[in-house]
Amino acid sequence: MENGTPALSDGMAAGHGYWCECWTEDLTGQWGPALLASFDAYSAPQADRWVAVALRTISPALDADASDEAWAWLYEGRIETRRALLRAEPCTVSVTHAKTRITWAIRPVLFLPPAHHQGLELPACAYAFTPRRGE
Repeated sequence: MENGTPALSDGMAAGHGYWCECWTEDLTGQWGPALLASFDAYSAPQADRWVAVALRTISPALDADASDEAWAWLYEGRIETRRALLRAEPCTVSVTHAKTRITWAIRPVLFLPPAHHQGLELPACAYAFTPRRGE
């Protein structure tokens, strides 16, 4: 472990970051939650900036109450979200437009580098699995 970052094979290091998702939910119950977008952020500022950019982008299309919710977070709630992320706490930001709730969820994660392989050759672990025969 170097500088608090776990070391992985081949000298690569795991990286702390944030997994961000944007969900919508129909409040009338006609359809369940739907994942609209996801984003991997490598810092708290990058994670909350993703939400801020989205809110600024959609705010002109939101109804008055939802736009007020969006700008309240941008002006007052954003700093608290950033502080929570820096404490490695998950956060959500939501606005309700008409009968749809839009929620951004951010949670701390540990990103691992991809498995080592060259060209089209599969990593060694791929050969440890026995294929299932037709049933």
